[in-house]
Amino acid sequence: MTDSGAVLPWLVIREDDNGNRYRVGRYATRTEAEQVADRLGARAHERLYVVERVDRATA
Repeated sequence: MTDSGAVLPWLVIREDDNGNRYRVGRYATRTEAEQVADRLGARAHERLYVVERVDRATA
């Protein structure tokens, strides 16, 4: 949850060519997260953007 109380269980993660992973953003729906990942991936070189769901217990 964020401070506003919104649940944002979908993450966009950037993986670079060295295997490092960075959280890019959190989103309410998988569709929204996938759209962001696709848009970012279209202009990235040697970077992969993946979508992952956050487990509420670990969020």
